[in-house]
Amino acid sequence: MFKEKRNKEGKEREETEYVIRAENVDYTYEGSKTKALDHLNLKIRKGKKVAVMGGNGSGKSTFFLCLNGIRRPDFGRILIDGKQIEYTKKGLLDVRRKVGIVFQNPDEQLFSASVYEEISFGILNLGADEETAERAVRQVIEELELSSFQDQPTHALSGGQKKQVAIADILVMHPKVMILDEPAAALDMKHTKKVNEMIGHLSERGITVLIATHDIEYAYGWADEIVLMHEGRVIRHGEAEEICQDLEGLKEAELEMPAVLRVYRKLIEKKILSEEDRLPRTWENLEARLAESVRTDRSREEM
Repeated sequence: MFKEKRNKEGKEREETEYVIRAENVDYTYEGSKTKALDHLNLKIRKGKKVAVMGGNGSGKSTFFLCLNGIRRPDFGRILIDGKQIEYTKKGLLDVRRKVGIVFQNPDEQLFSASVYEEISFGILNLGADEETAERAVRQVIEELELSSFQDQPTHALSGGQKKQVAIADILVMHPKVMILDEPAAALDMKHTKKVNEMIGHLSERGITVLIATHDIEYAYGWADEIVLMHEGRVIRHGEAEEICQDLEGLKEAELEMPAVLRVYRKLIEKKILSEEDRLPRTWENLEARLAESVRTDRSREEM
């Protein structure tokens, strides 16, 4: 009796703690002999910022499509917010309320005549009345600062603007999980910064955010956790600091240690900085540590 109660409590705790659970997930594209996903297992806690990384063909995009119900695993199961995905019309509508995905190429998901209509489409399709939809769309446009081009046709937008609209498209539906596949791909510096600011905005709202990226510097500075994938499997999953010091895991995922960590290690080796428990996550962090070290050295000299 006690064991049954403990097992039940453990299951309930797991269901509330993890917003994503993938268990032994296999997927093979038609006509292929190689599994795109090969007994993939992964759990993601609610509210986390997670970078999913690996070389081309590692299975990142396929996994994302399975999380949104666009692809159905050949084997295994995926649970979103404690509920297994059901591949019925009602079940898929439910999972797409909870999980939004922004594709690497936003042209794949933008089709309405204007930006305003595009952002309105999803929430209206979920059954919201026009007044509720209008209020939600206005709020998102204001929050994400899209009003300057809200009346423009979507096909006339720049790549960066299209990416911003694609994010707004999903955000207006209040998802629990937002997935972005290479969000900064093919963007200039200005629009990369803008998209990154929007991603930060998602996290502030308590949304669990998963990003596929090849940019280890960005992942290390932004993510709470990093998932490394190789040949359709998760080979490492942990806190960003831990994963980015795992040279074996990084090599298997075709990645290198972030440059800021390599420089930090050199500065420790040369005794320019003293080692601390807290690692620098960005160049700004490292610069601040160096400035503090210089001030400390000067104070000692003056004494």
